[in-house]
Amino acid sequence: MKLCWLDVRETNGLKEAIVEEALHQRVDGIVAADLADLQKLPPTTRKVLFPRAGQLPDDLTAADIVILDQDEHPRRAALAAEYPTVEFGRFVEVTDKESLELACAVARTDRWAVLLFGDPTKIPLEIVLAAADKSEGSIITTVADVEEAEIVFGVLEHGSDGVMLAPRSVGEATALKAVADDQPADLELTELEVSGIRRVGMGERACVDTCTHFRLDEGILVGSHSTGMVLGCSETHPLPYMPTRPFRVNAGALHSYTLVGAGRTSYLSELRSGSRVLAVDSRGRTRLVTVGRVKIETRPLLAIEALAPSGVRVNLIVQDDWHVRVLGPGGVVLNVTELTPGTRILGYLPSEQRHVGYPIDEFCIEQ
Repeated sequence: MKLCWLDVRETNGLKEAIVEEALHQRVDGIVAADLADLQKLPPTTRKVLFPRAGQLPDDLTAADIVILDQDEHPRRAALAAEYPTVEFGRFVEVTDKESLELACAVARTDRWAVLLFGDPTKIPLEIVLAAADKSEGSIITTVADVEEAEIVFGVLEHGSDGVMLAPRSVGEATALKAVADDQPADLELTELEVSGIRRVGMGERACVDTCTHFRLDEGILVGSHSTGMVLGCSETHPLPYMPTRPFRVNAGALHSYTLVGAGRTSYLSELRSGSRVLAVDSRGRTRLVTVGRVKIETRPLLAIEALAPSGVRVNLIVQDDWHVRVLGPGGVVLNVTELTPGTRILGYLPSEQRHVGYPIDEFCIEQ
């Protein structure tokens, strides 16, 4: 889970409303310059003291975390011994090579590294994340707005452990928490047994071209019904007669469902440049990827019928071509035109029906 800290040091008249919203949204930490702003917070929220320069209070027991600037850091060892229940971190503003090297060192050694990058480029953050890989501490990056927080969460595919945002209005805490919680959970895939294949005539199928290089055992989940989907394979593997398209999944007929994150589905026909879809590998690991374009073209179609161990029937309609493939157990690549009854393929069985893409527990028959 990505951490969200709300910096209320300069919120002035909005402080009370912003803190109330942050607590309602279960924001991970409230950052204040004065202990008085932290003392009334519930124990479920981290109380982060980030005092102004030269204003470290005499008693720190009301804080869970204390962030020290460079002037106060020489006292860290003595403070840690005096307050064993308080965690200490260090603030570094990165503006040049020397401060970047310091940020890398702090990220490797300190429990909390709170970083502010002076330039808009994310390359210094990438360097810090790489330098601190596998370190036990947490990196909190200061961001200007929720949009930057979303970017920071994705840098180097790992992202910063958390962000610190000074909200300018009520509502930003809610938006920030939504971005932080939008990290897709892994899925439990199911082995499906192919029960039949038949040609169903002509129709429109969608190729989903993403802005991402798929891994060898990765694709997207697609299905005719919301209760069962098949793991379609990307064109990462070599193909006869044409070059690989490692960013593409020849996904299925345009009516098919696919997962788009936050438990929602979308029809393939609804995807556009800039949409997000859920990439899934053969072990159920997921990540959100961005759609570059969707190519919808008329092609001969093939209907795949499969059965789950639970008895759920799964249907997928794809282009009737040897180049279209799905994934089987262990990530084996299977050409759809060579599937036969008894072939095992990977799928996913959502537990809820769908209404405009949202999961809902209601009576619904799809056939």
